Amino acid sequence: MRRTIACLIFLATAVAARGAEPPRLRRSESFLGIHFDFHAGPDCKEVGRNTTAAMVDRIIDLVRPDYLQVDCKGHPGYTSYPTKVGNPAPGFVGDPLKVWREATARRGVALYMHYSGIYDEHAVRTHPDWAATRADGAKDDRATTPFGPYANALLIPQLRELAGVYGVDGVWIDGDCWATVPDYGDAAAAAFRSATGFQAPPKGPGDPAWRPFLDFHRDAYRDYLRRVVAGVKATNPTFQVCSNWAFTDHMPEPVSAPVDFLSGDFSPQDSVNSARLSGRYLARQGIPWDLMAWSFTTVASKTTAPGRNTKSAVQLEREAAGILALGGGFQAYFGQGRDGSVNLDRMPVMAEVAAFCRARQALCHHSRAVPQVALLFSTPAHYRGVDQLFGRDNERLAGVLASLLESRHSVEVLGEHHLAGRLDDYPLIIVPEWEYLAPGFIEDLKGYARRGGSLLLIGPESAGLFADVLDVKFDPAAGRDVHLAHDGAVTTLPGKAPGVALGPRAKPVGTLLATKSDRSSGRPAAAVTGLGEGKVAATFFPMGRAYSHEPDATARAFLDALARSLFPDPIAVVAGSPSADVDVHVATKGGRLLVNLVNASGPHRTEPILDAIPPVGPLDVTIRVPARPARVTLQPAGIDLPFAHENSRIRLTVPGVAVHEVVVVEPSK
Repeated sequence: MRRTIACLIFLATAVAARGAEPPRLRRSESFLGIHFDFHAGPDCKEVGRNTTAAMVDRIIDLVRPDYLQVDCKGHPGYTSYPTKVGNPAPGFVGDPLKVWREATARRGVALYMHYSGIYDEHAVRTHPDWAATRADGAKDDRATTPFGPYANALLIPQLRELAGVYGVDGVWIDGDCWATVPDYGDAAAAAFRSATGFQAPPKGPGDPAWRPFLDFHRDAYRDYLRRVVAGVKATNPTFQVCSNWAFTDHMPEPVSAPVDFLSGDFSPQDSVNSARLSGRYLARQGIPWDLMAWSFTTVASKTTAPGRNTKSAVQLEREAAGILALGGGFQAYFGQGRDGSVNLDRMPVMAEVAAFCRARQALCHHSRAVPQVALLFSTPAHYRGVDQLFGRDNERLAGVLASLLESRHSVEVLGEHHLAGRLDDYPLIIVPEWEYLAPGFIEDLKGYARRGGSLLLIGPESAGLFADVLDVKFDPAAGRDVHLAHDGAVTTLPGKAPGVALGPRAKPVGTLLATKSDRSSGRPAAAVTGLGEGKVAATFFPMGRAYSHEPDATARAFLDALARSLFPDPIAVVAGSPSADVDVHVATKGGRLLVNLVNASGPHRTEPILDAIPPVGPLDVTIRVPARPARVTLQPAGIDLPFAHENSRIRLTVPGVAVHEVVVVEPSK
């Protein structure tokens, strides 16, 4: 009886304490976070020794995050908390996860877990039947299979433990879609045979069953993810689930699982370009999203102290700016020691970055892009072009995107599902070197042009899909090296340009020379053809992959000139300073027009660490608005910008852009 009374008193006290906790934001409401992980392994024998409430309080005091995201199981498969379900690290001092939860709850900060999903080395080592089987019959040494018991036996029970025992707010599942591999095991083979009719798994690329085999396994992953979400929410319905890189540019397709938010960690190097692409795809997926920058690099820097791999505050601010401009949330990744503790010496850097982000939160968070240029990220073309389930081969797309952004076009990266029913919203749609598009979507794009849209096809492969309406014929046998002449310059690009014959409706644009000499014979570099009320244009040479590796000013200027001939009246035109130094993104929020200016100067593509970013400006900005605005300001500083209004346009000067400034146009009353 006494024990029962004592238990009731304890429960009543716990409920009262929980009721006194300040409310925590859900991820859909959150803007700023910090991610910590250390992938515990067999060497971790004192996890929690230096994890204290004072440490967590210090992080919160300095940064004031909406959430913290903390390690609980990494790729080696050992948990960094004393789980009762399975596979804890060898040794603990206390319960570090309890410390994190109690400290964050007391401060009203949400707590999410970093948990490695499909990727679990311990699970496949101790339970070979949980592992995917390779084509040679060997068991994979890191990837579990959706056809085995792993999810029901370990993953779902462990997520339920995190939700129910510890009361954490959600999970960021790492090593999931991108770690999934085809499974040649008996269960998978039988399911493949039943689903497709193929009697055996394929031997490899080129086998008639290869593409169906990959598609079958993509479906299996989607089913697995839905099963995981349903499994944990059946007992803990408010627990929030994200699978890292699911339904992003790693997995570019409509959201088909009831995840609560989307997220990913962009490349620790060349992070500006990584954020440019990933953020633009996520922005139209229809559910809350954020992206994570790494606070350190994984390669040596040529310009900083030997051995240094930590990024500066201003470098992280610029990486954040590329996401904030698109309306997304931001988090940064810092490592933990092998005992799970955090190096507090790095937190002042994050505090600076947090202040930068918070100054822009009310202005940018959940803003929406104004349709200008749509760059197609085709789901079927991407999956046909990769020999992995959810691998990346986005260089052609990324190169075209970088070229357009460095010419100051406001660009969205959109899949077929984003454009369905919305094609006519975009004055210019660009197809970047895809070798395949679904026949129905090809007809949709032709209809878009006939109704007055402008369609630009990059490279001979995508142009060949529209050869009939372009009025061109290609001769691959007459292909030759690419020597592009434009505006008095000649540049040589990798790849080949096929021979091309233009029909009477196709108007040639630009010149491809036979040699590097500007006196050599030439043929058209591109063509523009009228179609109904609109236009279809195409370049006859590849440039995306080459531009990803080494940006070429002549190729960029040629593409810019062609794009502007098709779309001569964008909402915002920004001049001044070198063209490649500032990204422009036009958005709207709360009835106000936002022209984001992100400083893209400096060697961010090649240098892993930058301690300073040269400012850009002054910039001459022209914005198309129907009526004279009530006010134009430069935010977040709140500086009034003088402007002239004439012919439905305002003209003004932005003195300079240090990292990220926003021209805010207030509508007339």
